[in-house]
Amino acid sequence: MGKKTEKLLSILQLQPVVPVLVVDRVATAIPLAQALVAGGLKAIEITLRTEAALDSIKAVADEVEGAHVGAGTILNARQYDAAVAAGSTFIVSPGTTQELLDAARKSPVPMLPGAATPSEAMALREEGYAVLKFFPAEQAGGAAYLKSLSSPLGGISFCPTGGITAQTATDYLSLPNVICVGGSWVAPKGLVEAGDWKAITALAQEASQLGR
Repeated sequence: MGKKTEKLLSILQLQPVVPVLVVDRVATAIPLAQALVAGGLKAIEITLRTEAALDSIKAVADEVEGAHVGAGTILNARQYDAAVAAGSTFIVSPGTTQELLDAARKSPVPMLPGAATPSEAMALREEGYAVLKFFPAEQAGGAAYLKSLSSPLGGISFCPTGGITAQTATDYLSLPNVICVGGSWVAPKGLVEAGDWKAITALAQEASQLGR
């Protein structure tokens, strides 16, 4: 698991904010990813919440130079394998099951598994995971809750995701056990539908400087 952790960290440490995207049309995936990369956000998570998700991941992996595209909302082994086949360089799950752990063990592509409680984090640490997704961050207790875990769960780093905004991101990024945050505010649906890539690049540039 050590090499996979290093691989995952090399991606997550590229930037303070990982865009969490719901892509409805493959045609928007490439210009959207290009806009985010141009703004300094190279690691991008495309969630498997739409029928266009897998094709969008493949398009970004094949066409967008500098992008590290991952797949989010992975719920089972079938989705894990499909996302890897599409070109995902990392996998993100909202929670963790034995099926996902087995799929991750067999795959060269690292997983960022979801956890919301100390028990879940401890169980994942026993499986060899040192980097976890804290989800849903705001609803599960926010930055104050995550701060309280930093001492008893030393050695575990988190990427909190869920309800985080540009205003609250710095609260998380200031914590010693947070490596980055996941956020959807850098690619608002209205700007994506309007094709306003310059505005999205500007938001990405602002996000890339958070916590620095």
